[in-house]
Amino acid sequence: MPHSLIDSHCHLTSPELLPRAGAVLDRARAAGVTQFVTIATDLADAEAAFALGAKYPDVHAACGIHPHEAAKAPSGWEEVLEKHASDPRVHAVGEMGLDYHYDFADRPTQHAVFRRQIEIAARANRPVIIHCREAHRDVLAILADCPRPQNVVFHCFTGSEAEAAELIDLGYWISLTGVVTFRRSDELRRVANRIPPDRLMIETDCPYLSPEPLRNVRPNEPAHLVHTAACIARARGLTVDELAALTTENARRFFHLPQR
Repeated sequence: MPHSLIDSHCHLTSPELLPRAGAVLDRARAAGVTQFVTIATDLADAEAAFALGAKYPDVHAACGIHPHEAAKAPSGWEEVLEKHASDPRVHAVGEMGLDYHYDFADRPTQHAVFRRQIEIAARANRPVIIHCREAHRDVLAILADCPRPQNVVFHCFTGSEAEAAELIDLGYWISLTGVVTFRRSDELRRVANRIPPDRLMIETDCPYLSPEPLRNVRPNEPAHLVHTAACIARARGLTVDELAALTTENARRFFHLPQR
């Protein structure tokens, strides 16, 4: 078993995983994954994440309004999220951001909800988890125009080397998923090699994005993080234990997680 890993971004409250969360977590722990940051994508999901964390002390919550949910955010959502952001059970605000691939919410609404969440996170001194799909320039422009949060991670990064270099220059963090293991992800593996060692995290984004050699397995789950870790370790010329130690410490620092 490798050094303990942290799945820094998973969706354990998703319908595919929540009904069997106990078994999912047991398999992950057996594979060496010892802590989990489950991401709530709306206010109802946040309550489910809190309940899961109450049952399993190694599950930690982050909560926000996903860009897909921006147009459905209920009246008064800002006040509720502000309260959550100050709750010790909440380790980050997000995921938040912009998604121009699906455009499930109109772009002005996505922009407005994104801005408000950055402001909430900055006031609460909480780190921020960014969802950015086909919206790199606008996400950076909004971040630059808002109060700077405690820290910022671009989760599930799948952009170019030039985009990664820009995030690195701005002091942001980058988190990689199983996409880095895909056969055609040569550029992303080069990105994996150039991320500063103190700003790299790894995640499953489960139930999505199962890594090779389990790419056709659905749903993805935290136990599969070991394959992503092994791929990134090879890209960086490290052992899996070294990569695990590095990314675990980074996730602990970013989310202020307990030692386990």
